[in-house]
Amino acid sequence: MKKSFLAASALISAIFLGSADATAADVKLYTLDCGDIHMKDLAIFAKDGEFNGRDNQAGDACFVVKHPKGTLLWDTGLPKAIKDLPEGMSVPGFHISLKKTIQDQLAEIGMSEKDIDYVSISHSHFDHAGNLNDFAGSKWIVHENEYAHMFSDAMRAQAQTFSAYDKMENAEKITFTGDHDVFGDGSVTILSMPGHTPGHTTLLVNLEKEGPVLLTGDLYHLTDSRKLRTVPTFNTNADDTLKSMDAFEAKAKELGARVVIQHEKKDTGALPKLPGYLD
Repeated sequence: MKKSFLAASALISAIFLGSADATAADVKLYTLDCGDIHMKDLAIFAKDGEFNGRDNQAGDACFVVKHPKGTLLWDTGLPKAIKDLPEGMSVPGFHISLKKTIQDQLAEIGMSEKDIDYVSISHSHFDHAGNLNDFAGSKWIVHENEYAHMFSDAMRAQAQTFSAYDKMENAEKITFTGDHDVFGDGSVTILSMPGHTPGHTTLLVNLEKEGPVLLTGDLYHLTDSRKLRTVPTFNTNADDTLKSMDAFEAKAKELGARVVIQHEKKDTGALPKLPGYLD
């Protein structure tokens, strides 16, 4: 019933507003495999000790949203140089690996970097912003608080992390506070969900057949994170994180949305494989 109602709503919008303003028609959501992450010690993902003694094999998903008014890349995954390391690499607390670059996967759907009109990241950690510089020619949609954090003196001093996105300082930008309607028709909305980082965001995509889909960024890292409302020890603000969880769950319930935890393999693995897509 929900999906039928959404499809009818999209049709009505198309009739009265014109096809370019339809909120769900002709929007496609592609899922990219942007790496694998062995989380060696989950203790850091729950400040109250809920995950002590556990590890986890996580994915790292990025997404392409094709819309009649343009194409958005959501998150840019692990640095593409990792693909050249057959055994991957270890960093403190993690082992990371990468099978295909974003460019490899864009080619599977007949696209290249030049076809990405907009790029946005849920937040600036290395597994979400690892290839942001590759899209310095796209319009960068960024929350003002995340931008200030990324280009603070403290982050500039972290040379390896900063080098993944330093070119974006001179990129064409669309900055926002609160939420941001990407195409102006309610089909793709970046939702402000601070706490994990100062300007952390999630993404809502309204699709004609599938209905609303919510991509979590790192609001949650695991299914259990969502169930237990765990706050990682490294989040910038625990209170803001919990408030964001409340807002996210209210939105998910209101819309009856499909929630995709971006690091949860069972969530991303259930999405269509390239060149397939949700619509």
